[in-house]
Formats: sequence, C-alpha cells, structure tokens
Amino acid sequence: MAWTTVATTTGMLRAQLLKSVLESAGIPVVLKYESIGQIYGLTLDGLGEVQVQVPPDRLEEAQELLEESDGS
Repeated sequence: MAWTTVATTTGMLRAQLLKSVLESAGIPVVLKYESIGQIYGLTLDGLGEVQVQVPPDRLEEAQELLEESDGS
C-alpha cells in the first residue's frame, strides 16, 4: 500500500496524538521515523522527525480532521 505524509512532527508524542485522532475517525495511519533519532532523542537534520502517513485516497479527509482538531 502506498502512503502519503499528512503531517510531520518533531517527536513521537505529538505523532501518537495525531495518529489517535485519525484512527478514531477510521483512517489507517503509519508513523515513519528514523530509529536513531528516537533512541538518542535527536532532532538534528530530521533525525527526530516523525512522518504521520495515511493512504492517498484519505489525505484530504485526514488534513481536514487534523485542522479541526488543532483548532479545538
């Protein structure tokens, strides 16, 4: 299955929160990250970044949902 990035965060906690919001709406989610950044807690040159990804056909729905949840 192909995945598209809907959001990029600088830590796993925020990524897990976004994942929870999307999954509660029935949207499949995967988190993509460099494991070395998670082990050492680095955020240098993208090492601590986590990409929140969804199927391309659910991207618009996911973007709208995250925008709504961010405003509350």
